[in-house]
Amino acid sequence: MTQLRDHEEEFSKRDVKIVVVTFETGFLARSYVEDTSLAWPLLVDDTRETYRNYGMLSASFWDVWGPKTWWALLKEIVKGKKLIKSEGDIYQRGGDVLIGPGGTVHLHQIGVGPGDRPTVEALLSKIDSI
Repeated sequence: MTQLRDHEEEFSKRDVKIVVVTFETGFLARSYVEDTSLAWPLLVDDTRETYRNYGMLSASFWDVWGPKTWWALLKEIVKGKKLIKSEGDIYQRGGDVLIGPGGTVHLHQIGVGPGDRPTVEALLSKIDSI
């Protein structure tokens, strides 16, 4: 999420609307918005139907705590970012879905673990090709 924020202006120039989906409800969802100063819409999917429909099921222990996760955390620490302890289901896979005009899915990536995200450059390149 941080990488998207760091390039928010580039997405805005391309008229891209970013929406965050979470399965957390109530207090945890509000806390996340406050702790991260989230400015994008936050949609709550407490039944995880959207996650299931996009094939984002549970991850394994090693998917969550493997080298990619540690590398992603280290990069955030080096940038001076505050790490936020997750209060929810850390094994719920996340992902990135790029939906274009008319509802066409142009990118659908299921994260293996928390650090498995497409680069901003890859996202912008895909957006520019639409």
